[in-house]
Amino acid sequence: MNDPLDHDDPIEEVASHWLTQQAEGFSSAQKRDFDRWCRADPRHAAAVARLEAACALLEKMPRVRAELQPVVEFPAASRPARVPAAPARPFPVLRLVVGLAAVVALAALGWWQWLQPASSAQLYATSAGGYERVVLADGSIVELNANTAVRVELAPAERRVALVRGEAHFTVAPDTARPFVVAAHGIAVRAVGTAFNVRLAASAVEVLVTEGKVAVSDARPAPAAGRPRGGREDRDGSATVGSPTYLSANERTLIALPAVATAAAPARLVEPIATEALREALSWQERKLVFTDTPLRDVVAQFNRRNRTQILLGDPALAERPVGGTFAADNVEGFIRLLAGSGSIAVERRGDGTVVLRAAR
Repeated sequence: MNDPLDHDDPIEEVASHWLTQQAEGFSSAQKRDFDRWCRADPRHAAAVARLEAACALLEKMPRVRAELQPVVEFPAASRPARVPAAPARPFPVLRLVVGLAAVVALAALGWWQWLQPASSAQLYATSAGGYERVVLADGSIVELNANTAVRVELAPAERRVALVRGEAHFTVAPDTARPFVVAAHGIAVRAVGTAFNVRLAASAVEVLVTEGKVAVSDARPAPAAGRPRGGREDRDGSATVGSPTYLSANERTLIALPAVATAAAPARLVEPIATEALREALSWQERKLVFTDTPLRDVVAQFNRRNRTQILLGDPALAERPVGGTFAADNVEGFIRLLAGSGSIAVERRGDGTVVLRAAR
């Protein structure tokens, strides 16, 4: 009988390699390359989603995870950077690690879902200046901008997300039997397998499609008299009114919110969006480091996990010095210049590329 791990899937090989790099911390260039690779072929994003979902599932199964911990290296943003003792071919071990996690997780999936209720709503939220990337149980990915909250409910026949506030980007795992619906202040965005961004402002909802196609509809509460004419009623009692508006990749619509719940459905004007405007609209997805009176030793550790340039504290007295501010995660040189400009820290650059920080004399 063939070993379930003994397969040749070059896409999963590359996906597992990307996930390992992501765990160590992407630079801006690496993130752009990763996003470009995911968009190049739907199978690429699907492979990433499968592997992330497998690890996410094991996160929810502590006993299984504990037994696998000695042999499975789980991706985690907080894992310290590692320096290999000698160059080695990463592929065989990497495939074994991620493949074993996927096989065990998928084998346990039926048991785990049997223990779970048919539908369980979960709330995810970020604070001001925050960012969170969530891998849902179905493999879909939700990225939350700052000051954002979403409520996720994965039911057997439908996946439903309520955007309570803020802005979120959704990369939907394909599942024709379970449409993926995002509701924001009476506006419903329906997809099967695609990627799109929804922003809830004070007076409007913006929908921007980065991949695939979505249908945008009015989903106000259904009137007591029954289903509205020209629409249909969902299981949660909301009504999809009138004909939906379809958006494809690189298109967006801005929908003004009605002043009252009974007002007529607002017009939905679809417009193309240029590449530069798209990049600007999604620039919040670029990772940033936010510190509030954080000890310098912890700040250094964060930068070291995300950059080739490594910072060393040559003076132990600097370790507890508080640091505050928001920094681009890949701009380690800017951070070093800021420290040097303070006048209280001396910077020494070594031939191997490391930077040593000492208290100025």
